[in-house]
Amino acid sequence: MNDRIVAPRPAGTGTTGAREGVPAARPDSEAPIPPTTEADQKTHVRPGDRIFAGLATGSGIFIVVLIAAIGVFLLLQAIPSLTLDKVNFLTSREWSTGDVNDMRYGILDLLLVTVVSSAFALVIAMPIALGIALFLTQYAPRRLARPFAYVIDLLAAVPSIIFGLWGLLVLGPVLTPVGEWLISTLGWIPLFAEGNVSIELGGTIFTAGIVLAVMILPIITAVSREVFDRTPVVHVEGAIALGATKWEVVRTTVLPFGKAGYVSASMLGLGRALGETIALTIILSGTGAAFAWSLFDGGATFASKIALAAPEFNDPRTAGAYIAAGLVLFVLTFGVNAVARSIVAGHKEYE
Repeated sequence: MNDRIVAPRPAGTGTTGAREGVPAARPDSEAPIPPTTEADQKTHVRPGDRIFAGLATGSGIFIVVLIAAIGVFLLLQAIPSLTLDKVNFLTSREWSTGDVNDMRYGILDLLLVTVVSSAFALVIAMPIALGIALFLTQYAPRRLARPFAYVIDLLAAVPSIIFGLWGLLVLGPVLTPVGEWLISTLGWIPLFAEGNVSIELGGTIFTAGIVLAVMILPIITAVSREVFDRTPVVHVEGAIALGATKWEVVRTTVLPFGKAGYVSASMLGLGRALGETIALTIILSGTGAAFAWSLFDGGATFASKIALAAPEFNDPRTAGAYIAAGLVLFVLTFGVNAVARSIVAGHKEYE
């Protein structure tokens, strides 16, 4: 008479089921959603996604094929002329392609003038670009940083011919006293020795390098600015919380984070300088003398040499000599850009 009636409970409920690890039963409304398999995802791909994926993949393949086609074209056009060359193509300083039966041409002087002028421009542009990028991202007020950045970026829109005329007609005469002082004071250093062209005309590597520095400044500044602006805020705030000054914050957080991106930006600027044509064609004074490692020498780069000789391209053998020089420039710029990419590739924060 005193026995209690206990209502039955579903299996797996209550404290006993919980202690024994038996899961509680779920109603139908809370049943787990079955996982989506890869096959299901493929069957539910929208037509727009397929079209966009195809266009993106095709664009990437097209660029690779285009670069390879350019390289193959240059190589095929250069080989016949290289077989007619009577001197060493890589080490000779001669350049005589007028007589197709006695072609003597080498790229040593072209290579040296191209590399020295571009390296000189890079030495000038790198610290200036670094200072501008740090000012815009760390010191300048936002209302000032944005329009100032636009002004720097607008330098990239100035045509090369404008830079060339400015360098020859305006900057060259202004730099003449500076060049004379460097020659008289540091002339014992080969880099600042008296050159093989008149310094008063301004057609020297010294003038060309400064113009190139101005031309590559927007590239280095823009990339460096974006890299420095991505410095994690928690790193900056942590340094400030430890009592770091503004310069200490930049030195301990911003610069270490953006160092690889800054170097990569500089390499991209170097690639731009190596291929510059019109400005250097206008500025550099032609000379028959060999390059003597002086910033006050004249000469020609790969690009300016090819541009000046365009009227001679009426014979495929003569044109092939200049195409061979263009092939070396193509490989050089491609290698510089590959180095820039490899520097960034090892840092996940830039991906």
